[in-house]
Amino acid sequence: MTTAGTFPPDTAAPARTLRDLHGAGRLEAEYPLVQGLLAGLPADELSRAGHVLARADADEVLRRHPSTPTLTVAVTGHRTLGTLIPPLTAEFARHGVLLRPHLSDFDSYVFELGDPGSALYAAGPGLVLCVLDPEVVFDELPLPWTAADVEQALDAKVAMLRGLAATFDRRGSGTLVLNTLPLPRRFTAQLVDYRSRARLGAAWREANARLLAFGDEFPSVVPLDLDPLLAEGIPAEDVRLGSYAGTGLSPALLARYAREIGHLGRHLTGKTKKVLVCDLDGTLWGGVLGDDGPDGIELGGTPRGEVFAAFQRVVKQLGSQGVLLAVTSKNDPGPVDAVLRGHEGMVLAPDDFVRVTANWRPKPENLTALAGALNLGVDSFVFADDSAYECGLVRHALPGVAVVRLGEEPAWHVGDLLCDGWFDTREVSTDDRARPTRYREELDRQSFLATFDSVADYLQQLQTRVSLAPVAEREVARASQITLRTHQFNLTGHRMQPAEVRAAAARHGNRVLGIHSGDRFGDNGMVGLVLTRVDGELVHIDNFLLSCRVFARGIETACLRSVLSHARATGARAVEARFRPTAKNAGARGFYPDNGFTLVADEGDVLVFRHDLAEIEPPPAHVRLTAAYEENR
Repeated sequence: MTTAGTFPPDTAAPARTLRDLHGAGRLEAEYPLVQGLLAGLPADELSRAGHVLARADADEVLRRHPSTPTLTVAVTGHRTLGTLIPPLTAEFARHGVLLRPHLSDFDSYVFELGDPGSALYAAGPGLVLCVLDPEVVFDELPLPWTAADVEQALDAKVAMLRGLAATFDRRGSGTLVLNTLPLPRRFTAQLVDYRSRARLGAAWREANARLLAFGDEFPSVVPLDLDPLLAEGIPAEDVRLGSYAGTGLSPALLARYAREIGHLGRHLTGKTKKVLVCDLDGTLWGGVLGDDGPDGIELGGTPRGEVFAAFQRVVKQLGSQGVLLAVTSKNDPGPVDAVLRGHEGMVLAPDDFVRVTANWRPKPENLTALAGALNLGVDSFVFADDSAYECGLVRHALPGVAVVRLGEEPAWHVGDLLCDGWFDTREVSTDDRARPTRYREELDRQSFLATFDSVADYLQQLQTRVSLAPVAEREVARASQITLRTHQFNLTGHRMQPAEVRAAAARHGNRVLGIHSGDRFGDNGMVGLVLTRVDGELVHIDNFLLSCRVFARGIETACLRSVLSHARATGARAVEARFRPTAKNAGARGFYPDNGFTLVADEGDVLVFRHDLAEIEPPPAHVRLTAAYEENR
């Protein structure tokens, strides 16, 4: 049984294995094993493992395993921050991401962030962590000081941080994380009157609220609120280490901070999960439906039953923000359907799920079948179950699935599910909220397909409509999300944060074209991107992406042929396109050759194709496409 917000207990053997690998000089060679070795480690063992992993040579790892997701992270701030690197390395590795750290000098954050020519910008980080602590304010106070002095210092500090955020937003290409400032009692207690303490507390919270608002003002900034982490009982500081080693935040808080950053790093490298698959017995309700019957399961009405209802409310909350919900349970389907539709304690309804699977097949088979039906990889799944056996079976059979073992005490279920932020994203868009409905519509399409003798007849009756147009400012976040979440039809594997999308669209001769689609079953929203660049008489397709939700309907072919026709109409001599193989896009390797392109260069990790525009096939007859190529600014 686990407690909320902790990892399941395990042995220290994985950490020893890592030390053995490092000692034998094999850590880089065996790096793909690391993620599995770290799975389930307690927080203290994970931190120790981080010290070993931080010694790995990132260049050597990439030389041996070039497809390893990698993120360059710059760490800067007011105090000594070297102690953040080991837990950060471990958290990234636990999610299969290789960390390339760039650590700034002590108290250099103002210069590093304020000067676009600094070493921080030169490192080209995808993620910048500006770690703030209370001393950034109290180090600048006179002695003696008053609450009014703190207010003045806070105003100046927030204004300065706003300026740094604005500079980064204009000149940086990644994401900047700014955290709120804890307020330890050792500062408030130096004011002996309660009125002054209240004034200080109000000013401090108001300053933190202004920091949190930076995320709305600057698209490249992600504010991180430390208050929820402190509420878990983590100390804000270690006074002894702060005094002798120059640290600001406590090691425990830095480790917890690193976990949050690990979630963000996982998202920025395209590894955010999309589907939550839950068990029923012991998970969404107490008891065993087959033994206890609908009236005997624990769900609402009693303290323990209310705990399961509370867990369902959290699951429903996740689903409302675009997480796809599903069930796989070893039960007969009739009784399950009756409970989902008729039990007065149910919070979740049948329409909340994209699929409910109740049968006696092994759960890995059910997960694989669901992945096929949704046209998603199982590595986009989170599986939550109270059975150690079922969790172990899924973990062994489908190692890409994130397995959440829910213990016997249901009060901890919520904490165990939310502990790892599997579904964390930069921003929840309208498209995200509509995702469950669209996937249910996709299952309807499959049922519709089954009524036809041929795919061609099905496509003709599907009434697919497509629009291709420059991405508008309001669509930048969604465009970035497509690059982060699309794997199978991402023809270069390149991922872009919102600032990069915006910068690409703003460059002269560039276009970032959004693909929108719909059909007789509904509107799919933005489902893909085509990034083009004009260079003299050549048009370059720098990347082409399409969501797996709309594969095999001719959408990608229609859009490509539209781009070719527009290039020829505007005087281009040829169109060149790049394909960079990744671990997941092998199925799209023939896309350009199948559409009249010829291979003209093999650069090792990149294939370059060219179309001479002499003959362009018409778009598929069943697709109604409209295109607009004018500048959208």
